[in-house]
Amino acid sequence: MLSAKSAVADGALVDGIRSFVTGHAGAKAVIEYVGRRGARIVLVAEDGAWSDQFAGSTEEARQACQQAGVQIENEWERELVELMRPSNDLWRSMSRRSLAR
Repeated sequence: MLSAKSAVADGALVDGIRSFVTGHAGAKAVIEYVGRRGARIVLVAEDGAWSDQFAGSTEEARQACQQAGVQIENEWERELVELMRPSNDLWRSMSRRSLAR
């Protein structure tokens, strides 16, 4: 059951999701629980671009996605993962992390 406080997601969060979706002609979302930090919303567009946003809770993340008109996937399906195209900067940052260990 939603409380009055959680019935409406943060406006800046919804605007950020809408902005990404508009810039990429649609997207799907996967919501990941990240402990005390809340929830991570990973947005994946049909063109392979992706972005993430953080919400205070998984419920707030779901509300924000619903208010922004984004379909929420229950888990990382193969087709969704295959759409993602990491940038060269991300690949470089990941390689530095593994080399630093």
